Amino acid sequence: MTEKLRIGIVGVGAIAQVAHIPIWKKIDDVEIGAVCDTNKNKAQWVADKFGIPKIYDDPTDLFAAEDVDAIDICTPTHSHLELVTGALSAGKHVLVEKPMARNHEESVKMAQCAAKYGKQLMVAMNVRYRRDAMVLKKFTQNGELGDIFYGKTGWLRRRGSLVSKSWFAKHEMSGGGVFMDLGIQMLDVGLWLMGEPRAASVSATTYNNIGGLSVEDSAAVFVRLQNGATLTIEVSWTLLSDKDFFYTNLFGKHGGALLNPLRIHKELHGSLVNMTPAQEDSLPNLYKRSYENEIRHFKERIQNSSGAILSTDDDVERMRIVDAVYESARQGREIVLD
Repeated sequence: MTEKLRIGIVGVGAIAQVAHIPIWKKIDDVEIGAVCDTNKNKAQWVADKFGIPKIYDDPTDLFAAEDVDAIDICTPTHSHLELVTGALSAGKHVLVEKPMARNHEESVKMAQCAAKYGKQLMVAMNVRYRRDAMVLKKFTQNGELGDIFYGKTGWLRRRGSLVSKSWFAKHEMSGGGVFMDLGIQMLDVGLWLMGEPRAASVSATTYNNIGGLSVEDSAAVFVRLQNGATLTIEVSWTLLSDKDFFYTNLFGKHGGALLNPLRIHKELHGSLVNMTPAQEDSLPNLYKRSYENEIRHFKERIQNSSGAILSTDDDVERMRIVDAVYESARQGREIVLD
């Protein structure tokens, strides 16, 4: 690999134009060599806008390019399996936007392909790269809260979003509704902060009472973990409220923490003490900068891994739980996982 990391981007929709491309362009030791989209005119327009030298309308041609080291995939979920395995088998590292896949089976195939070809595969879960989440991770990782026995997390959006016109509302493309969009991110950050315990069982209810969509617009999920802890997740695209709610709360034997805004309290000498570090970022900036932290982490994962391929087990575990969420909602009962 050359001194600069050379990136090819597949899919030039909103997330690529608003987040991925501008962030890659800011990093000194990176260059975007090409963009690819099935809409060639759109690819050309984006390339001209951002000063990117090459365009493709066939991802296979991009994957075969010798002047590209890694592929950033920003396309709808139904295309991920083919694109990820195609890029990996062509010898490219891969960053793929969440959700990783439409189901557990697809995610397993991707993970196996990464292991087979010895390339990094990272799923872009930007919520865990918020500055406040990363600060809280240091506290939980060091055992400051004690054993965490209960976590609750949620992302409830007000009614009025444009999701009904998005591919996210089409089951064959997304694999599900709001849980695939928002829920998987909250599941990810919850399990990550709790130390990656594996799920023992899942109980879930999904709703479609307001949006009139072919996929769920709201979901409530209860996950029992093998270590005895529990995690609840609630998500919605259509909350009838005057504001959105985005939160993660953790409760341990020695303290508790709230995310957004960050609050950390710990029991010391019989008293509850506020341990919250000073925060400089505004709440909007925390979310905006999470994408930059995420992309820089992928770059460092490639450049500083010394050839070691980092595991995708946690990403596959997320999709195992997602399958159980939808199966539980369909059957109306708890699903016990192996």
